[in-house]
This record gives sequence, structure tokens and C-alpha cells, in this order.
Amino acid sequence: MLRIHFGWRDLENVRLVQQPDPLWELMCAVCRLQTDEGPLEFGHWRQRSTHLLARDSRADTALRTLRTLIPATGYIPDFLTPPVTGENLDAALDKVRATPRERLVAELAQLAASRPLPLPAWVRGPHERHTSTLLMTADALRDSFRVLLEPYWRQVRSAVGDDVAVRARAALGGGTGALLAGLHPFARWNPPYLDVDYPVERELRLEGRGLTLVPSYFCWRRPTALADPGLDPVLVYPVAKQPFDHALTGEEGLERLLGRTRSAVLAEVAGHRTRTTADVARALHLAPASASYQIGVLRGAGLIVSRRVGKRVEHSATPLAHGLLSGSGSPLRREPMFRSG
Repeated sequence: MLRIHFGWRDLENVRLVQQPDPLWELMCAVCRLQTDEGPLEFGHWRQRSTHLLARDSRADTALRTLRTLIPATGYIPDFLTPPVTGENLDAALDKVRATPRERLVAELAQLAASRPLPLPAWVRGPHERHTSTLLMTADALRDSFRVLLEPYWRQVRSAVGDDVAVRARAALGGGTGALLAGLHPFARWNPPYLDVDYPVERELRLEGRGLTLVPSYFCWRRPTALADPGLDPVLVYPVAKQPFDHALTGEEGLERLLGRTRSAVLAEVAGHRTRTTADVARALHLAPASASYQIGVLRGAGLIVSRRVGKRVEHSATPLAHGLLSGSGSPLRREPMFRSG
């Protein structure tokens, strides 16, 4: 059990995140992929993800990297889930890359101490490879997100939105106490304590910092929290969910419409404010000539616009492209970008 100690100032500073957090969802998804938990809720997702990983060597390598850092049970480094505003994956990855050396070393040492087998060499030497370790991790997070979560993000967002609406009504009618009491059955509000179903015995004293509640689709059965009590307190809890089904994976239809490479190029451009041809080629491991050709085809179809900025030619997705990607469930498009309240 996790017992969270509240003071009166903490009750005034309980915050409910209004959108799914991309890295918390990814961390929980990597855990779910390593077990057979929730066969009804996650069975199709596991099957399809395994199929996509078999076709995508880059994403498969990325997931192997993340499995080193994210075991199915036990300690997971906190730097993988930094605080973010809204669904901005780019901002979250920037925070991962900016992790201080001392924190990275300490958290990876704790991870190593919790594992029965030695960690790979790239994890064991963060003193010398601090920057490269973080860059590798951020790339692995993005590539894994693309395969594991992007096709389903629309339903993830919908389920989290439904949960937030219910809890917001409870808070409006009964205040923070009603919000916390509504976390039953996986948490019990016994003022001044919130007793949370948790795999280990632990106490967390908020000491005026308040608590951020993060609803999550891929969190399963019981909540999770940051390991370091010195960080801003967060409680990630599971939301009610419906099983994923084939109707929700519009990415497959987009691939049939545009072709796999072309749909990936469109998603890459739409996931950023602007991209150059070199950016796209590097991100997707394409030859520059191939990336240029695909961008030209998409531009001719009215899905991409290009403009010269100095010596650079920058590409951006059109509203038509964003609408097409919205139908496929893409979470990386920039418009609209929601902000948490």
C-alpha cells in the first residue's frame, strides 16, 4: 500500500491532468506488452503491435532498448516520465534529453541494483556517454510511441476525456475530497490520508506540494507513482477502457491508400511545425532522393506545402493532411494541440 499524507495546503493544490500523458502511457504500454495482463483489453493491441514490430526493425530495436529501462515489474527510472503540459510528445522528449548527468547516473545505478542481471554496456557507462545515452533513449521513446500508441491514440484520448469529465463533475459538486474519494476502488480517501493499492509498502508526504492526478489508458488495475519522493508528486491511475478493435486502426487504411513509406513521410512532416527533406530522410532512414520524391508526390496531392527559408526548403502538412491523419488516429500532429488545465 502507498499512503499519501495530505496537509491543508495539499488539498488546495490537487491537479487533474485533462489529457493523456504521452510518456506515462508509453511506459505503461511497454509494461503491458511484456505480460499477458488484460487479454480482453489489450489482446488485439498486443497481437497487432507484435505484427508491426516484426515489420519495422527500427521500432523493434527501439523497444528492446526500452525494455532494458522499463521492466514489467520493479523500479523504473523517473527521468523517463518528466512533467509535461498536454499531449506534446516533442516537449516531453526534450525534457528527457535535458536530464542532468547526476540524476541520470543515480537513477540508472538504482535500476542496475534492482536487476538480477547486469545492464548493457550503453546503460552502465552514463558518466562517459551521458548525452548519447539520452539521445538514444529519446529516439527509442519516439519510435516505440509511433508503433505502440500512435494507431490507438484517438481511443486513448477519448477514454481519458471521459474519465476527466466524470471526476471534474465530482470535484465541482463535492470539492477535492469528492475527487479523491472517487478514486475508489484502487484508492481509499481517509482524511488526511489517501491509501493507494500498491505493490510495496510506502509512504509519501506531500508537504505542501500538492498532487497531480494523471489518468491513463495503459495503466492496469492499480495506480503507479514516481519512485523519488523528492520529485513533484504524481499519481497515475487507470481509466475505464473498451478493448481496441480493428475499426480503430485507421493507420492501416492510410498505408493502403498512400503506401507505407509515403504515409510515414506524411506523418513525420505533420508531427512537426516544419521539416526539411534531410530531416525526413534521417528520421525514417530513407535515401535523400527517396525522401525528396515522396515529398514531391505528397505536395502534388495537396498534402504538403513547401517554402524556401534562406538556403533551406521547409515542408509542412496542410489542413487536408491533418484531417487525414486525424482519421488515422495520429497523435503527433500539431493542430490542434491541447493544454492541460
